[in-house]
Amino acid sequence: MTHLLDNLNPRQREAVLTTDGPLLIFAGAGSGKTRVLVRKIAYLLEQKKTVPERILAVTFTNKAAGEMRERLINMLGPEAARVTMGTFHSINARFLRKEAHRLGFTRDFTIYDAADSLQLIRDLMHSMAVNAVSLTANSMKYFISDCKQQMILPDQALKVIRSDFLAEKKVAIYKAYQRQLKTNNAMDFDDLLIMPLLIFEKFPEVLT
Repeated sequence: MTHLLDNLNPRQREAVLTTDGPLLIFAGAGSGKTRVLVRKIAYLLEQKKTVPERILAVTFTNKAAGEMRERLINMLGPEAARVTMGTFHSINARFLRKEAHRLGFTRDFTIYDAADSLQLIRDLMHSMAVNAVSLTANSMKYFISDCKQQMILPDQALKVIRSDFLAEKKVAIYKAYQRQLKTNNAMDFDDLLIMPLLIFEKFPEVLT
């Protein structure tokens, strides 16, 4: 086991060896966070005999996920590839390919990027005759994204957002946007984060 602790300081070793309950690590850039996480996963696999499929390692960037996977495979071999690793968006997309039918989407739903979302908003605002001077497509895109990041769904938006003279119009566009995404069998990047939570709430059996 000593190879798992090589070149780690005492606090890093503690982080690797602690497996009972949650553990929160605060550390700055370049301080060895990825190294600690890789060693911890290796410790769980090698010493605790944890089944690889029961480990989930989530990162913010594809680069970090790839680096973590490469280090782990180099350390433990092909078995390490069975660990689920990726970004929040990529892992959620994989989950949704299996479970999105519960919300009325098919497995081959389309993922809209920022440009796709903005174009859809422009089209909707044009069809709804929205004055582009008082409310721009970009500001509307920001509004929708902000709502989703706070888990504010279209039907809840008017009750909880800060009221202004454009509030009703914004919510109407938000509702139309979500309806059109559903019609197009599509999700945007924010949906990839909130749709799994909706599935967990409505269908808790998927968590077992």
